[in-house]
Amino acid sequence: MLPPTPLSLLCAILLCLPLAVIFTFTAPSTTTLSGAAASTSQVLPITASSINYTTDDVYPEPILLPPTTVSIPQVVPLMIKNQTTANSTNPPPRSQISEDYIDGDDDRSLFQAASRVNPSPKPVKKLAFMFLTTSPLPLAPLWELFFARAPNNLYNVYVHADPSSVNHTTTSFHGVFAHRVIPSKPTRRHTPTLISAARRLLAHALLHDESNSMFALFSPSCIPIRSFSYTYRTLMKSRRSFVEILKNEPGAYERWAARGEEAMAPEVEYSEFRIGSQFWAVKRKHARIIVRDRRVWSKFKVPCLRDDTCYPEEHYFATLLSMVDQRGCTPCTLTHVDWNGSRGGHPRMYKTSEVGPELIRTLRKYRPRYGDEERSDGSNASVRRRHDPFLFARKFSPGSLHRLMSIANAVIFKD
Repeated sequence: MLPPTPLSLLCAILLCLPLAVIFTFTAPSTTTLSGAAASTSQVLPITASSINYTTDDVYPEPILLPPTTVSIPQVVPLMIKNQTTANSTNPPPRSQISEDYIDGDDDRSLFQAASRVNPSPKPVKKLAFMFLTTSPLPLAPLWELFFARAPNNLYNVYVHADPSSVNHTTTSFHGVFAHRVIPSKPTRRHTPTLISAARRLLAHALLHDESNSMFALFSPSCIPIRSFSYTYRTLMKSRRSFVEILKNEPGAYERWAARGEEAMAPEVEYSEFRIGSQFWAVKRKHARIIVRDRRVWSKFKVPCLRDDTCYPEEHYFATLLSMVDQRGCTPCTLTHVDWNGSRGGHPRMYKTSEVGPELIRTLRKYRPRYGDEERSDGSNASVRRRHDPFLFARKFSPGSLHRLMSIANAVIFKD
């Protein structure tokens, strides 16, 4: 057999070249996609490096933003990967809380963009309902009834869903909560991650809709105890935010020194330290102040030395707004909570057997506590004359849902 000539070899190569090209474009790729390549939709703006994922991973769906006139740095769309494993039932321990969960580069870019939004809402003002959860919302059907009575142009819903929770996927949210999960990060009690999550919710709400005027924060165990129309009127007529601000609480010094003696100074002196409920309703002005803040946050983002005096989410918002604009806040929360019989720093959980019309009527009658009025000399007459209505309440057990639903129309949403 004659050896191939150079000419015959060249012809063979030319004949095989088209096949190689076809194979290259049709063979499955094993290269992972970056966040930018994975989605071309405009999503809530955050900065992040590209991440690898497979088709088995599950992601909360970010809210799609309309075009915005705000100048936002070039960012990469990111979908947060569910970091749960089959055998994991708890969020990461404090020792494993990443700095990125507390104060990542993407958060700083997000907050910077949100701080530059228009300070005045559009004429048709909306309420932003922000849910901070580590699990699917067990009382969602009651909230569905609440929103069913509301005009769609008067509210928005946002959910920060801990991606490290078991079986916590976007399929866990339906109805008014569907597709309302913002890009979220793991949260853990006794760490600054709960503050970060709340600030993240505020930033996304500010960027998402210029009509958002008042921003209210809720947990999975919160319920409405008034109708939407009553709630809307009460919050929109207020010129102030509703933020519980307490100064002379027992154990305040230990909480201030939870990061070490004088660790908070000079940015936050003990005389400036405040305590209050993490469930507040803030005006647009204060939402911008919160996302813009770096000075006070630089102290509260520092980890505590021990857990039993570390409740950063109960300190940061009250302290910051007290320092910056105390006169712009009504020093109370409109979310009722019962601390009688509390356990491990958690308030009382209402059992199924306790839920009924009388409980709702009783909760409505209570008067909020206004700052330190109970310990004051009574000189603040304007506070003593106030009696703002409670609009929400917690904590209600998941098992109480059927009882709540049975009295929703006749009691809860009947003003």
